[in-house]
Amino acid sequence: MAANLLKAGWEVTAWNRSAGAVAELRQLGGKPSETVAALRDQPVIVFMLPDLSYIEESASGLLDEWRSLAPAPGTAVVVMSSVSPTGVQEFARTVHSASGGNAVVVDAPVSGGTTGAQDGTLAIMAGASEEVFQRLLPLFEAMGTTVRRMGALGAGSLAKACNQLIVGTTTAALAEAAELAERSGMDAAALFEVLAGGLAASRVLEIVGPRLAAKDYVPTGPAKFMHKDLKFVLESAEAVGAAVPMASAGVELYRELIDQGLGEKDLAVVRQAIANLSGTYAAS
Repeated sequence: MAANLLKAGWEVTAWNRSAGAVAELRQLGGKPSETVAALRDQPVIVFMLPDLSYIEESASGLLDEWRSLAPAPGTAVVVMSSVSPTGVQEFARTVHSASGGNAVVVDAPVSGGTTGAQDGTLAIMAGASEEVFQRLLPLFEAMGTTVRRMGALGAGSLAKACNQLIVGTTTAALAEAAELAERSGMDAAALFEVLAGGLAASRVLEIVGPRLAAKDYVPTGPAKFMHKDLKFVLESAEAVGAAVPMASAGVELYRELIDQGLGEKDLAVVRQAIANLSGTYAAS
């Protein structure tokens, strides 16, 4: 994502938990930063870390800097991670207080996986005022091809939670279908090929289907994060009194996946988790 910003002509100063990633970005023309706090004077600060707790920890020094000397008015803190809709609103209140009201938080999570990030074709769902969104639109368009303002702060994270509800449960359903088919003597790859020509066709089937059929669980992103994301669906649903039975089932399944020690593997490993459960059911 940072590399695509550089390609689009943005000046990028970056900090990363891994020095190797910063070195790679430097070769592309980016500038390294020793700490997050050293980014205090940047007009836009983008966070892309596994969860809000990582962002809060890494931003603590930055906020201390701002408490001593407030940043320029209009400074934007953009959270592009998949985080809790209510949690990002609380984080925004902390940033507002620490910055003397000069910094605004925008949530803009993404969908599209590693391929979308590399190709600059991410879907980006933003939660911000219209004015702030328009100001940041060129930034988003350097990283994604489908960019939408979903509403006020928190709306982007809710949209991503809905996205993960569909991706997580669809992947699980495809995994169930693959297991059922193969245990019945059918070829899963052939099944997915014919499904792709009908109503069951989807981007999830197109992208994750081949990995499910081949039992290829080399991680493109850890499966354990789906459990976290589906819990955000439950949290949001509880707040508005919505029934989410599929999300509830998904939370249980991905919790089981983690308990089986499969959380660091690719999302497609949900097929292995289901296969392991099949053995449990047979034994019982």
